Amino acid sequence: MTVSAARLSELLAPLVETAGADLEHVDISKAGKRSVVRVIVDRDGGVSMDDVADVSRVVSDALDELDEAEPSALGPSYVLEVTSPGVDRPLTAPRHWRRNVGRLVTVALHEGPNVTGRVLSADETEIVLDVDGEQRALPLTDVVRGTVQVEFSRKGEEEDA
Repeated sequence: MTVSAARLSELLAPLVETAGADLEHVDISKAGKRSVVRVIVDRDGGVSMDDVADVSRVVSDALDELDEAEPSALGPSYVLEVTSPGVDRPLTAPRHWRRNVGRLVTVALHEGPNVTGRVLSADETEIVLDVDGEQRALPLTDVVRGTVQVEFSRKGEEEDA
């Protein structure tokens, strides 16, 4: 296996975009004699199973072409996994914040303590959180990353009986 994740990202990003999604991450690992190529994609509104299937076809075709042109690039064989980001993926780019409006998050800042609140809005320069009933704007330049908090029931919503 000679291909790097960075090179695959360069190859796959425009193809994933033509399929209507954003390439979030590419990871290559060994599993016995095989390589596992894990491709994480997302889009505004989330990705459906049909979206994953569409991206999988495009990525698979590109990897097959790469494998034919450079037989050692991916090793003797590879397995392709295309998935969406899980809730544990860090929020680092403006699009990540925009896609999580309404969610409870914990924000790690470059300076000062972490902040936990609900994302009210997000754009290319800042996020606005509801922190204990108060709106707090955070410039993205002050933010290291965010983490979505898993909520089994939201305060103020009726629980299913």
